Amino acid sequence: MAYCVVTFHPGGTKAQYDAEIAVVHPHGGASLPVGQLYHAAGPSPGGWSVVAIHDSKESWDNFLGNILLPTIRSQIKNGFTTEPHVIGFEVDHLQQS
Repeated sequence: MAYCVVTFHPGGTKAQYDAEIAVVHPHGGASLPVGQLYHAAGPSPGGWSVVAIHDSKESWDNFLGNILLPTIRSQIKNGFTTEPHVIGFEVDHLQQS
C-alpha cells in the first residue's frame, strides 16, 4: 500500500530545500528516489512543506534510514535548520489526472 509523508520545516526556505533535494534525490534532484511515486514542495505559512508518496511504508523507511538521514547528517551544510513536523499515513485513495 502506498505511504504518504508530509513534512513541515518551520522557518524553512527554498534555498534550504534546494540544498537538500540536490543531494538526497538522484541526479542532483532531477529524479525521484527508488520507490517514490510523487514529490511536491513549496512555501507554506511559517516555513516550507514537502509531500512525498512512496509505493510502501517500507520504501519510505528505507529512504529515510539509508539515504535521507545519513546524507543530511554528513553532506548537507545549508539545509533545513529546524526539526520538521512529520505526518505519515497509509494512502487509502490516490487519484491522478
